[in-house]
Amino acid sequence: MKKKALHAQIAINITARYLGILAIINKRSCIQVLFKTFSNCVAVLLAFTLPAIAQTNINEKGSLDITGPYRVVENWFKPGIEQWNQPITGVAIDNPSRVFVVSTGQQLTEPGSLIIGPDGATLNVVKHFTPVPVPIAHPTHEHLILVLNADGKVVEDWSQWNNELMLPHSVIINPHDPERHVWVVDREGDQILEFTNDGKKLVLRIGEKGIAGTDHNHFNWPSSMLFMPDGAFYVTDGYNNTRVVKFDKNGKYLMEWGTKGDKPGQFNLVHDIAVDSQHRIYVADRGNNRVQIFSETGKFIDQWPNILNPSHFLMMRDGTLWLISGAGNRIAKFDLSGKLITYWGTFGREAGNFNDPHTIDVDSAGNLYIVEVFNNRLEKFVPREGADKSRLVGEKFILTK
Repeated sequence: MKKKALHAQIAINITARYLGILAIINKRSCIQVLFKTFSNCVAVLLAFTLPAIAQTNINEKGSLDITGPYRVVENWFKPGIEQWNQPITGVAIDNPSRVFVVSTGQQLTEPGSLIIGPDGATLNVVKHFTPVPVPIAHPTHEHLILVLNADGKVVEDWSQWNNELMLPHSVIINPHDPERHVWVVDREGDQILEFTNDGKKLVLRIGEKGIAGTDHNHFNWPSSMLFMPDGAFYVTDGYNNTRVVKFDKNGKYLMEWGTKGDKPGQFNLVHDIAVDSQHRIYVADRGNNRVQIFSETGKFIDQWPNILNPSHFLMMRDGTLWLISGAGNRIAKFDLSGKLITYWGTFGREAGNFNDPHTIDVDSAGNLYIVEVFNNRLEKFVPREGADKSRLVGEKFILTK
């Protein structure tokens, strides 16, 4: 217990040291450093204080089960530019040979974060610490929507839409749409854009670029979406408006629920949304460290407390839910009563480690893709030979009626 207290005190001291830095850097950097300091301290505390849940090992001598039942494909993401150092925030799998990713440009690049070369190799494996982290003086606004092939190479860069976007947060393909349109949630642009799958046409814009609002036609830092079989969709709106908004298939406002707070039905940063076979709606209430469950009309049903920083969901055909814990730097599997079944993941820069995992997706071949915001990369994981199938992510659930 003395060692745990000592480690906790070390984390607190680190936080205090960095808080002293905040006063001498600009506002955006303050937010960024504060968030990262908190996240790193949480990672330290998790490592020393959280009890371990029994895991099925992968029958390897000396294994710490860092990547669970998967093997990471090292250097899979190949940006094709000399130095890639901008956060990736979202991934959506069209098929194993067509992988969509969105990034922020260099607006949120963390000083000292990974720099990736054109072939996917990390150019700065060891982080060089400086007394005062200095953000990029003139951040670029490029490579916001990319398409990768099965080898992780960039085959399309939708640069024609860069000026329409401010800070893409997530990318979603409507699973009920035979044309596989691509939707991009532009967080700081306060808007949602629908594109044809080839990127040649902007089909629909909901919201007004850079104009925040709380009415039926505006957002304030939206985060994600969920499509229903009839074409209607939900938007988590999100960081500032703390509400869930429902639209019909044409983008017409239908209803909303949620206010700021920590009571049932209230939110503190709404980050993702999913649906199960019983039409129950799962909402990642990230700032309140919980998952809330509602009816389709927003009636509160249940909540799962004490889930650190839930960022993204995958509802599975086997009746389970995988979620990402961003600050916890792990992915976790729950049954639909909220019971934790298994998890894996750890903080770090090495291949297979995480630094703020943000979005997760799986392709038809069972390969897993995880976006890490502050490692500036998309990692691909393939199932190990003989892996425990109960620990594999499996096949995504799609509501059909």
